[in-house]
Amino acid sequence: MAGPVPVTPAIPLPRQPVVPDPSAAGGPGADVGPDAGARHWYESGLGWPTVPGRPLRLVTGVRFDVLEVPAEAGAQALRHLAPGSPVILRGDRMELLVAPGGAEELPGLLEWLEWAPVSLDLRALGPGGTLEAPAPAGPAWAASGRAASAQGAAVWLRPPGPGREDVEASLPAMPGMPGMPGTTAAPALGREGSAPDLVRLVDTVAAHCHRVRLRRGCAGRPADRRDQPLAFS
Repeated sequence: MAGPVPVTPAIPLPRQPVVPDPSAAGGPGADVGPDAGARHWYESGLGWPTVPGRPLRLVTGVRFDVLEVPAEAGAQALRHLAPGSPVILRGDRMELLVAPGGAEELPGLLEWLEWAPVSLDLRALGPGGTLEAPAPAGPAWAASGRAASAQGAAVWLRPPGPGREDVEASLPAMPGMPGMPGTTAAPALGREGSAPDLVRLVDTVAAHCHRVRLRRGCAGRPADRRDQPLAFS
């Protein structure tokens, strides 16, 4: 007899980051369009390198890596993140920012957690990758933010706060990785309590990626289909 159908977790509404007025970027005669202001915020405020040209793209593997998962699975992982840990919502996908090195650690973690044999809708971006930047929120970017939401483009679900040190300290990391200075201990065996933040995060998203795949399979929806927007309530 089939058990109860799991309830799809509610995805919280995106928060708005505190973004300086784009007119503050550059001197007289400088381009003060939305991209220029956003680029200034990312590069000067957060220290995140960007790729020249449009659309504005962030370089991964320098200040952060990314775990990309179905939004349903990512919603279950939010409790394992620090309150200021940045999260991006892109259509029905969620992108969790983790400390640099997290993408490289992912295959070994999945093996250690016994998820390696399972086909998971879980991807990582690290060195050499780029990520289309969400439009900063705020009055100056209101029009572009509405357009992005309407088209299913990226928005900040949990935007990075001001101050690069605080942002980097909030990124899930393994002991000895950037973001957890002064720690050298190996990961504790088992999944209870003492596992490092990145271990708990990967274990949680892997489990819920698997559940999402099974649920979609039972419903007759291809597990890898990504063209349906996520409904908010």
